[in-house]
Amino acid sequence: MKTQKTRDMILCALFVALIAVGAFIRIPIPVVPFTLQLLFTMMAGLLLGGKLGAISVSAYIAAGLLGLPIFAEGGGIAYVLKPSFGYIIGFVVASYITGVIANEVANPSYKRLFAANFIGLGIVYLFGMVYYYLMSNFYLKNPIGLWPLFLYCFILAVPGDIMLCTLGAFLGKRLIPIMKKVGM
Repeated sequence: MKTQKTRDMILCALFVALIAVGAFIRIPIPVVPFTLQLLFTMMAGLLLGGKLGAISVSAYIAAGLLGLPIFAEGGGIAYVLKPSFGYIIGFVVASYITGVIANEVANPSYKRLFAANFIGLGIVYLFGMVYYYLMSNFYLKNPIGLWPLFLYCFILAVPGDIMLCTLGAFLGKRLIPIMKKVGM
């Protein structure tokens, strides 16, 4: 039992590190930078399961809010005032849901993994866009309409994330059996 807890903590810490590294691998696009955070948050859910995946992402967020500069644009408690912080909140929920969907069966199919990843992607964008809209219009007093919000926060960003969902499904299909075989 103690060995399993230790292994879980190590795997969670590994995914915290991977998500942090993923924040620095980025392609600049307007409004929301394209990073590999989504890939690693999805992989946390797929490989660790919903609960541990969400714990990993939550630990990443806690470290960033405590001041470690591990978010795409820095860190610190003031980061919650950035309109793009909603995407980070969405990572927690998406990791949990992705992990639950993928791990309902012992050996998930590509179809299940794709579905889990795309549902997770929808969750991230839902949280991200709603938060962006609310922060821009009510806190920053820098209003953004629905069409510009949709254009900048979805249309310009989603093609890369669709590729990450596809990559995540392929990686998950190969790595989930390995994780289960070694007892993780």
